[in-house]
Amino acid sequence: MLKPTHKIAVYMEGHIDSDYGKMGTGVVRYLPNPIVGVIDKKLAGNQIQDYMVTDKKAPILAHLPEAIKLGAEVLILGIAPSGGRIPESWNQVIEEALNAGLSIVNGLHDLLNPVWGTKIPFPEKQWIWDVRVPQFTPNIATAQAAKLSNKRILFVGTDMAVGKMTAGLELYSHYLKQKANIGFVATGQIGITVTGKGIPLDAFKVDHACGAVEQVVLEQKDKEIILVEGQGSLLHPGSTATLPLMRGSCPTHLILCLRADKQSLRSPENIQIPDLKKFIQLNESLCCVLGTYPQAKVVGIAANTSTFSAVEAQNYITDLEKQLDLPVTDPVRFGMTKIARAIDLS
Repeated sequence: MLKPTHKIAVYMEGHIDSDYGKMGTGVVRYLPNPIVGVIDKKLAGNQIQDYMVTDKKAPILAHLPEAIKLGAEVLILGIAPSGGRIPESWNQVIEEALNAGLSIVNGLHDLLNPVWGTKIPFPEKQWIWDVRVPQFTPNIATAQAAKLSNKRILFVGTDMAVGKMTAGLELYSHYLKQKANIGFVATGQIGITVTGKGIPLDAFKVDHACGAVEQVVLEQKDKEIILVEGQGSLLHPGSTATLPLMRGSCPTHLILCLRADKQSLRSPENIQIPDLKKFIQLNESLCCVLGTYPQAKVVGIAANTSTFSAVEAQNYITDLEKQLDLPVTDPVRFGMTKIARAIDLS
């Protein structure tokens, strides 16, 4: 549906600088399409580069018609509210976009097609892409990925929304520049939107989740390295995503992702992040299950230091490297070269 030539408007009203704006941030940073504007009336008149680290240049606009005048063809809903529900306040924007002939990309659990699909005024050229709709029913997983001879890199986290997708796409970009034989398995709405393929892991039935991961990993078995986008965390009481990713991909390497400024979960805050060495051991142990599956080792740490100054970030990274004896980087600020080197040497 979404072609690289489509001109994009990103709806981020009130959330350009919040965690709920991660869909829009990921789209702006990694989608190859031209971004004509980002919609947020509170910050209108500024440039998106003023609020996120990106090479893209796009104006922040007050209203959708401004983006349409700039040639927008597709509206991407760039906010991920709690629970993945679409607020009623968005209905006016959705209707405005459809009536103007725009197509829409929606990454939320609430689906647009059942409500708006029959109301598209120009069905011959318009579409609605509900990203979180599974495209197949997988077989039950049978650990076939464990038989592959390639490297399978899974991103795990201390919490949700710590940068697993960002670290994955930054490492993917690094390897593409090196012209490596690299594959990327998208498992969430941002990764699927950016790469155009993948599985919406949290939309599969629990019994099917492992099989879905296994299927898309096996589809890229000819790749020397497969990067598997992480979801959730073993630590989070509301997440069941990490184990299906481990079982489905049978990873050979892990990259731990974390927020440098957090000692507890974002929510619920009463759950403290445990000793990182022990947490690393937990993830490694669950991956291999006493040698039943490949021995996956954490080969690097991707730390989100966005709330730190450059000096604070570098000091944090240096201290954590000494503590864990592993390469540590902020993927956005400093790139993924150190971790890629560790993977290549392993």
